[in-house]
Amino acid sequence: AAKIREWLLSNPSFDALSHVFKGLSSKDKGAAKLVRERFDEVKRANVQDALVDEWARKASVLLDATKFHIADAIAWQRDAAKAGAPLSKDPLAALKIQLTDKVQKIEDLQHRVQVQREAAVLLSQRIDVLSTKPLSDAQLAREALRADVSHWQIQATQLTTDQDWPSVDIKFPVLLDASRSQLLAVSEAFEAALALAMTAAQDASAILPPVPVWADELRAAREAASQAMHKKPSQKVDASQRASAFTRVSEALEKLELEMAQGHGKASSGAASALRLAFKECGKLIDDRLESKVRSALVAATELGAWQRWRADQLREELIAQAQGLLVERSDGQAVGGRKIQESLRTLREQWKLTDQGGSPNHALWKRFDEACNKAHQRVEIWLEKVKVQMEEHKAQRLALIEELTAWAKANPTALNDDWKGFNYCLHQFGARWRQAGHVGEKLFAELQPLWQVAMSHAAAPLENLQQKSLISRQSMIEEAKVLGAAPVLRIDALKALQQRWQAEAHRVPLDRKQEIKLWDAFKKPIDDAFQRKTVERERVQASMGERDRSVLDAVKALEAATSQAEAHVIRRAMSALEEAVHGSLTGIPGKHADKTMPTSSVEIHAGANSSSQLQALDSTASATPQADSVPVSIPKPTPKPVIAVRGDDRPGIKKEAQLTQKTWASDKSASTHGGRKLAPRAGTHSQRFAEGDTRAAVDVGRNRAPIGQEMPRLGDIAFRAQRDALVHARAALRALAVHAHDDALSQLLKAWERRDANLLPAAQELGSQVTSAARSSWVQAVGAPISSQDALLADTQNAILRLEIAAEIPSPDENLAARRALQLQMLTQRKSLGSHQTWQQDIGVVLQGQFSEAGAVRLKNAMKVLFKT
Repeated sequence: AAKIREWLLSNPSFDALSHVFKGLSSKDKGAAKLVRERFDEVKRANVQDALVDEWARKASVLLDATKFHIADAIAWQRDAAKAGAPLSKDPLAALKIQLTDKVQKIEDLQHRVQVQREAAVLLSQRIDVLSTKPLSDAQLAREALRADVSHWQIQATQLTTDQDWPSVDIKFPVLLDASRSQLLAVSEAFEAALALAMTAAQDASAILPPVPVWADELRAAREAASQAMHKKPSQKVDASQRASAFTRVSEALEKLELEMAQGHGKASSGAASALRLAFKECGKLIDDRLESKVRSALVAATELGAWQRWRADQLREELIAQAQGLLVERSDGQAVGGRKIQESLRTLREQWKLTDQGGSPNHALWKRFDEACNKAHQRVEIWLEKVKVQMEEHKAQRLALIEELTAWAKANPTALNDDWKGFNYCLHQFGARWRQAGHVGEKLFAELQPLWQVAMSHAAAPLENLQQKSLISRQSMIEEAKVLGAAPVLRIDALKALQQRWQAEAHRVPLDRKQEIKLWDAFKKPIDDAFQRKTVERERVQASMGERDRSVLDAVKALEAATSQAEAHVIRRAMSALEEAVHGSLTGIPGKHADKTMPTSSVEIHAGANSSSQLQALDSTASATPQADSVPVSIPKPTPKPVIAVRGDDRPGIKKEAQLTQKTWASDKSASTHGGRKLAPRAGTHSQRFAEGDTRAAVDVGRNRAPIGQEMPRLGDIAFRAQRDALVHARAALRALAVHAHDDALSQLLKAWERRDANLLPAAQELGSQVTSAARSSWVQAVGAPISSQDALLADTQNAILRLEIAAEIPSPDENLAARRALQLQMLTQRKSLGSHQTWQQDIGVVLQGQFSEAGAVRLKNAMKVLFKT
């Protein structure tokens, strides 16, 4: 082995290691193990080198490709990690960084294309808005707009000349080209219209620009100039002519305002033309106020028409883009389905019609839209051919299924082995196969469906005949159930036999689910009504037993109200009242305990009151005797129980109370077993034992047990269930209140430790019965003492928290497990020292004397939750 280690230091080759391992494996296992380990290391290194070479070559191919694919780069990293290649080591680490940078550059380039597209849209909107402004505003913004358009073209050219431009997604070059062509078209149209407007402003004989706002402005300027040149002396106008002109212009103005308010594009344009004509003819006969309204309305109509034309063209561009997008493959590499393309084309054409209805048509855009739709419809035609072939196949499949059903019906005129459920299952299987036989056209389905129905009715005829007989049989059983249910005395045996017959018939002959449920409801209704009458009668009898049930129900309501208040003393008082209501009938007075001075002998009490008449007799006897003359009767003491020797418990740390409890329990058990007498009732009221969680007390109240020697009348069913549920809810509320109060006390103790204020420490009673006054006093001193920063004190604090967690048997944090094991080992070696379950109160004082910390507070609170309850 030493020679082998020395030889391995020389880094032998793989073949040498293999040769030596074969020679040593059959002679020296220990020495061969060293060679095998080195052999495995070399083998793993060779595998890693092969993986590095393979994935480095793949990454280089991706980087050197003319068109870089982002999805392939992401898949390279995922597949390399899945194959186990060391991506954190060179050269794969450097290649990974290069691929990531490349992906980021391409994504940034695509984002810049989208930004350029939005910028082109904004520039087009600026040009459209200028066409609605006065001519002077357009002239002022002309140079700035030229500069912005030129700058946009430079940025777009920079994008297309980028070295990573061939690697972007195919849709981005199309978007950029469309934005460039649209922006240039709008810009050139604006420049041409502005040049015409400027020429028309200088030459009155020049044609007006195609922009309505500018044309109206130039026309008004020409009219003003013409009027100034050919001004004639004013002539008096008749009042009737003024009124007629005012009415005509007002009606045209109201119609235009109405159409504009309703958003009608074409109607607004016609109304504006009518108003413009009326204003031209009657403008000299109206007042200045109406003239101002007319001019404002015409300007608004012009702006509305321009905006509607621009918005309609925008909508048409979106529809064209959607039509062109039907030919683009999805991100997962699959093309859009034929049916979806067909539905999309139908929807797009309807939307185009609606757009044309709201504004003037655009033949250039319609040509582009129609070409895109025709190209997309070619895929629809291919899909329709495939659907036609599939429909022929589905037709043949359905005809074959009809023939198979016909043959099965001839071979199975009845159910095999009287298994009609299996017969029905076969029919259902045929129906499911027919529904899943593939899609066919509506016309073809209308031809095949009657053939299938005839074959199915012929196959299901035996089952339908049997079902008709079963319906008759079940109707007769329903009539029998009505007769038995209406009888004055219920015959349970006859009802059971009738139900068995019904179940046998239901298992033998299957029916439709809804029909079977309807028949079953009709069958069981008279039986349920009969049992309901019996239950009502029983409850009526129980309600007539006396006032005791009502007093118990009143006490239950009071206990429920007290439980909803969430106050412990109120709940306990209500539980005591319920106990008095349950056990108060021993004297014949509902809801009251028997008087302690009642002149009734113990012999009569032990004899028991076996009936309500006996209880009333006792009550009358007690009432007849005056209270002042009554003399309490002393009850003789029971015979002392024999003392049974019990082995003493000499375990260290055992308390004398525990020994006494064990002896008492042993003696009681022996007495109950050997003496044949019942155990005496435990001391304390039922409500106190409920608050302490005594389950035996709950059983005594639930079963209406009276003290030994006395027998209590049974409660009614409603009262018994009500008092049982109320007691369960009350006990749960008391436990929740106790837990909440205890948690508040622990939080108050931790707050006192954090603030170093001994006055904030809760009282010992609030912390629980396990905390003594002496322990609390020591905690007060620990909280009020100054904090020392010595390392020894910090170590004592950590050890104290660990001892508390050991005593509470709760886990410690992972970083403290080693210290906890060391402390447990130390405690095991110190035999005479007290255990952690005996020193936990002193350990809490040590923790409170140290520095407060959030982690320590959490650990201390978890330990105290357990220790204060044990």
